Amino acid sequence: MNIAANPRPSRDPHRHAAPQVFDYLRERIVNLVLPPGAVISRAELQDLFGYSSTPVRDALLRLQEESLVEIFPQHATVVSPIDLKLARQAQFLRRSIEHEAIRSLALMPETDRLPVVARLDTVIDIQQALLGRGDLEAFHVADRDFHKLFFEAVGVPDLWVLARRHAGHIDRIRRLHLPIPGKAEQVIADHRAIVVGIAAGNVEQAEAALRNHLSKSLAFTPDLRARWPDYFRD
Repeated sequence: MNIAANPRPSRDPHRHAAPQVFDYLRERIVNLVLPPGAVISRAELQDLFGYSSTPVRDALLRLQEESLVEIFPQHATVVSPIDLKLARQAQFLRRSIEHEAIRSLALMPETDRLPVVARLDTVIDIQQALLGRGDLEAFHVADRDFHKLFFEAVGVPDLWVLARRHAGHIDRIRRLHLPIPGKAEQVIADHRAIVVGIAAGNVEQAEAALRNHLSKSLAFTPDLRARWPDYFRD
């Protein structure tokens, strides 16, 4: 994978170097721009960002901590296969935390709840427009924005960060699933069902819609694995 062929990313002078390299690589791994098995060149990253070897090394070590890359000293750094055990654990964690966030939202007073509903509806409208343009990369980002709002609205944004830290493998499964005909449309329908439950203050309805939504990509994994057998490991 020729990282240097990508446009030079913008550098934020107000942020440390290593997190910028980390965010750049992680997003490309999760979106499968860097698929499982892709070789990551440290020298190319240094040229791309104009950084020294230290922030590049530190970024790769963080990715290794999330099991998204495998570092072979003096040889190569390779994007890891999708680990199904880690994907299942990430789904369990996210489902557990997100159910509590949904419950808290649905139980809010209506005057507090409805502004959140309006923000969620706006994100769904954005997803609908992105789907109409066929921009699945931006659609995937908007999908994360939708779920992130749950955590922000109930005052626990750090728990979203926690869930994201463990989500690399399940997110790659979702990204593989997204182009399957009808999947993106189903995501939008699921999101609308969740919002209907929240707007009504109906905890059971909102939780059932969320549970149904979060279960689908992992349930579809055998079909995805049949299409991309080299991308997975148990």
